[in-house]
Amino acid sequence: MRLSRRALLAATTAAASLTSAPPASAARHRKRTGFENLAASGYERLQGQRVGIVTNPTGVTRDVHHIVDVMHADERVNLGAVFGPEHGFRGTAQAGGSEGRYDDPATGLPVYDTYLKSGQPLADIFTASAVDTIVFDIQDVGARFYTYIWTLYDCMEAAQLAGKRFVVLDRPNPVTGRQAQGPVLHREFATFVGRQPISQAHGMTVAELARLFNGEFLTTPVPLDTVLMTGWRREEFYDAWDLPWVPPSPNMPTPDTALVYSGTCLFEGTNLSEGRGTTRPFELLGAEGLDGRWAAAANELGLPGVHFREAYFAPTFSKFQGKTIGGVQIHVHDRQAYDPVRTGVGLLVTAKRTWSGFAWRSDNWIDRLTGSTRVRTMIDAGASTDEVVAGWRDELRAFRRIRKNYLLYG
Repeated sequence: MRLSRRALLAATTAAASLTSAPPASAARHRKRTGFENLAASGYERLQGQRVGIVTNPTGVTRDVHHIVDVMHADERVNLGAVFGPEHGFRGTAQAGGSEGRYDDPATGLPVYDTYLKSGQPLADIFTASAVDTIVFDIQDVGARFYTYIWTLYDCMEAAQLAGKRFVVLDRPNPVTGRQAQGPVLHREFATFVGRQPISQAHGMTVAELARLFNGEFLTTPVPLDTVLMTGWRREEFYDAWDLPWVPPSPNMPTPDTALVYSGTCLFEGTNLSEGRGTTRPFELLGAEGLDGRWAAAANELGLPGVHFREAYFAPTFSKFQGKTIGGVQIHVHDRQAYDPVRTGVGLLVTAKRTWSGFAWRSDNWIDRLTGSTRVRTMIDAGASTDEVVAGWRDELRAFRRIRKNYLLYG
């Protein structure tokens, strides 16, 4: 991977944060989201445009009004359409589902389904909506396989094909933007859980990712505008922001879930439960036949910032529905030191060593999640956690060099 000459174009099209006074609801806050800054300007960047918004339940104001409802009620905005991703605009669908095409009962706006649509078919939807500008405002969680960042990518590509302008309203990366971690996707393993070669935990905001996508991966860049946050620092976790947490998807109930997700989502590629159907998805992991030996082995790794507790639970849906199974609960005690990707690998290594029933999903979905065959084949060959992590060192270093050209905050 190398720095594209389009990086210069991306840098010049990305706008600085608005500086006008915040709206009343945000006036007392030093920190402001991209939407708060957009509203503070009187929606200056949308003037004269018919607007469509790509969003979901996380697109809310500080007092939890949805931005679609707020903008629809404001005569300064000509809002013409909403575009819903996985789980839908209002969030009624479970994993792998969407809400389809309908008219929103609250606003009367047409809602178009973008889930699993890309390229010209998605461009045709944008054309049919008759909007001029596509606005994106969705809370990300910082992991490559969380599909909303690829909704962003697909919508940027489709907006370019449809001749539309694209505006990204930025929000915090809830698990900080300190650094990129984990393996980098190999292009031959590209899917909707990873379209392009970025690291497993990217350490970027959606506005920074949009600039990266525009500069490195889109064949033809889209006319891009980014409305930045005010006051965000890369080392901050979500609770530094005094913002409400709205689950971006049904199995992302808290910021604690986001903290572990970029590592433990790897268990979707195994026959173990990743905790779906419990109140602690991605923090509880287990299967029939597992017992306290797994937690003991994981604790012996001495992974920074985390302890593992022997746990038993009965998922209400998904793997092992209605069965009591054994496993571990992850307890992060020092989130500054915690490395979610290393932890995820350590748990895979110890699960395989302590439980004879361990198996990868038959379709090798783990390769799509990690971005290559390397993690799976190294663990199968008996590699240690440190050896597996060392295997992606060079590609991660190369990605970090590219990434730094698109960062917008100190």
